Amino acid sequence: MKTLDIIALTLVIIGAINWGLIGFFGFDLVASLFGEMSAFSRVVYALVGIAGLYSLSFFGKRTESPRT
Repeated sequence: MKTLDIIALTLVIIGAINWGLIGFFGFDLVASLFGEMSAFSRVVYALVGIAGLYSLSFFGKRTESPRT
């Protein structure tokens, strides 16, 4: 995996965990850590969104399976 793929996947996982916390418990982890719509929390949300869009390209990638 390329470094950019790993970073994007990590950000998507962070976003998924945050949305899960919002959905199940009404708790926004990013907002509680960095402030309600502070400049840094907006950057985090933007990076997660960009990572999600970039991760769409994973659907078009082929993986090689090991030959037996």
